[in-house]
Amino acid sequence: VHLVQSGAELRNPGASVKVSCKASGYTFTSYYIDWVRQAPGQGLEWMGRIDPEDGGTKYAQNVQDRVTFTADTSTSTAYVELSSLRSEDTAMYYCARLRGSTWSYDYWGQGTQVTVSS
Repeated sequence: VHLVQSGAELRNPGASVKVSCKASGYTFTSYYIDWVRQAPGQGLEWMGRIDPEDGGTKYAQNVQDRVTFTADTSTSTAYVELSSLRSEDTAMYYCARLRGSTWSYDYWGQGTQVTVSS
C-alpha cells in the first residue's frame, strides 16, 4: 500500500491550492481517506474525510467553508482543495487511509508542504 502526495506548493494569501494523494496497492474505494494538517510547532489537525466509493464527505467545522475533498476512482487519487488561503494555512498536509475495523490510520502519505506567503 502506498499513498503518494503531490509536491510542495507556495501560494499568495487569497489564492487556492489543490493537493493530490495517489493510492496504490489496494482497492481505493474500500477505505475512507482522511486529510490532516500540521502547522509549524502545532499538533495534528483533522480536516475531514472522503469516502471514495460514493464521494461522501465530512468536513471539520473550522475549514468547511473553504475546503473541498474529491476522489477520482479512475486514477485512485484523492484531492483536497483549499481556497481563500491565509498565512495560518501554512502547514504540512497529509492524507491517511482509515482502517474501518479499528477506526485508526494504517497508511499515510509522505506529506505536502503548503506555504502561504506574500
